[in-house]
Amino acid sequence: MPFEDFAAARLPALLRYAVLLCGDPELARDLVQESLIRALVRWKRISRLDRPEAYVRTMVTNEFLSLRRRKVIKTVALTYDALDGPRAPITQGSTRGEAPGADPRGELWERLVTLPRQQRVVLVLRYYEGLSDGEIADTLGCRPGTVRGYASRALATLRVELTGQPVLSMGEKP
Repeated sequence: MPFEDFAAARLPALLRYAVLLCGDPELARDLVQESLIRALVRWKRISRLDRPEAYVRTMVTNEFLSLRRRKVIKTVALTYDALDGPRAPITQGSTRGEAPGADPRGELWERLVTLPRQQRVVLVLRYYEGLSDGEIADTLGCRPGTVRGYASRALATLRVELTGQPVLSMGEKP
């Protein structure tokens, strides 16, 4: 598949993914643009991979994770409008990997942008992209156990922030 066809087909999904990572539509466009420029240069090799879209998504993820090292970014609260509408109807018992009953306009998505970057990436890849822990580990270059640890800490943080209830240790009574 020529690069132009790949980019045209995957651009909307990559932009939505990047917006969820950084919470800023303008920064998301920059992340995707930088990643696609790098992918174009390497397209001959990337196009031969079994899943070139996974490789380019990893490039977007790495671009996002390296932002702090290169420049200062501002945090912007994620809004529903920034997503250009939901990727698919989000309903109880969704089969696409979304958190059941999640509302991208709700408080959960506003809190997502406050999480540390690695934790945010894990939750977005797990619940938005529907990837397994193994696939997330491949994207981040770590072990599946590390992915589960990031997810656990992120979900515990969100639980405390959204409910006000502290996370209990094993054997501790409420």
